[in-house]
Amino acid sequence: MNGKKSFAPSAIILAASLLGCSDRPTAPAGTRPIGDIAAVVSSDAPTPQIVRDLAASRGIVALPATPKVRKPLVLLGQSLAFDKILSGNRDISCMTCHLPAFATGDGKSLSVGQGGTGLGPSRRHPQGVFIPRNAPPLFNLAAMKHLFWDGRVQVDDDGRVHTPAAAQVTPAMARVFEYGAASALAMFPVTSRSEMRGESGNELAAIADDDLTGIWSALMQRLGAISEYRAMFEAAYPGTKFEQMTFAHASNAIGAFLVASLSFANSPWDQFLAGDDHALTARQLEGAQTFLTLKCSVCHTGATFSDEQFHNVAVAQIGPGQGNGETLHDDFGRMNVTGNSDDRYRFRTTPLRNVELTGPYGHDGAIMALRDFVDHYSESDQKLLTYDDGQLEPALRGSVLLNASLILAQRDTLLEGVVLTPDLVDKLMDYMHALTDNAARNLSRVVPARVPSRIPVDRP
Repeated sequence: MNGKKSFAPSAIILAASLLGCSDRPTAPAGTRPIGDIAAVVSSDAPTPQIVRDLAASRGIVALPATPKVRKPLVLLGQSLAFDKILSGNRDISCMTCHLPAFATGDGKSLSVGQGGTGLGPSRRHPQGVFIPRNAPPLFNLAAMKHLFWDGRVQVDDDGRVHTPAAAQVTPAMARVFEYGAASALAMFPVTSRSEMRGESGNELAAIADDDLTGIWSALMQRLGAISEYRAMFEAAYPGTKFEQMTFAHASNAIGAFLVASLSFANSPWDQFLAGDDHALTARQLEGAQTFLTLKCSVCHTGATFSDEQFHNVAVAQIGPGQGNGETLHDDFGRMNVTGNSDDRYRFRTTPLRNVELTGPYGHDGAIMALRDFVDHYSESDQKLLTYDDGQLEPALRGSVLLNASLILAQRDTLLEGVVLTPDLVDKLMDYMHALTDNAARNLSRVVPARVPSRIPVDRP
């Protein structure tokens, strides 16, 4: 650096590249090691241009424009998303576990589905039944290619949507999907007994688990018995009669509603990327430089701050699990989709937009606070081995699976040697707050006054 106190943008970009792409990077000149990570240190405050250059080097860009969605389709999707008629016993809607009041989550580590009572963190099931995974937020879905924690609904580079239903989603149904993976999202919670369909007491529960076509057809029969829904479907899909429609039309409408109503691209960070040098506070700007210089931005990249890949970051396994392993309480993550043992314990990289609003964190919500989740990446092996389930709600305490050695055997090598000082965690937290769009803080406007079935809408 020839004795200069500040770094040229190209030098910092090089440093960032070196720090992120090697498991054990060598610290370039002008850096100090933090364990096996190096942080760029300058006696001068970072400049906006330096931070923008770092972001560009990491592939962190603005969100693409939200697709245009016709209003009748949004209105249909809004009603369907909040209508409990899509559940077997008419006691839960899609949005019961994705409450607007909780940033499209429910404030719980693991959701309580069909048969539960109450809303948000206070929701309980009389038999103590939990959904195996945390309810992920529904923000900016049009920009995402992999949905669900294991990515089992995904869109490829050619725009084709792939789902666990395989051939039961026919080519004609797939042609209905207008918004990528988001359009297929609602096809599957309605088929899950624990989430929405129920074990007994309704005609949906009587259908075989593998007969997804039968479940979807029965749901369309329910909807078709309500004249208001028939009219809404035909308004949303001009020229198509309701009798010609499948549940793909319902799912596409729900996806359209989510895309149109829950896409947010006006955070301080977005304003900064658009050229406003004053959109970030001095602490947020420093936090941005820290984030972009450390390994964080290797996986948290792109417009949504997710590389759309799957990683094992050594999160403790709690709750009922996915039926994997000797105990059946394990969750093998992406391996359940690919069948590849290398994918065991890998889960989709969490998008970071509005992340301060969307706790608890991790595929099973094992970590309650965002600062704790950021700090988890520092010596994550030790964090897993010393995990404290006292942070969990009482019904989940004692459910931690003793599989730490198995998880650590396949932990992502990118995490080796990562040590974050409290000061670095503070800087990263400052940056996380800059990723929140204020419009996402109050979502009460997306809740409909009523739904066509006349079943009361959940309002926490």
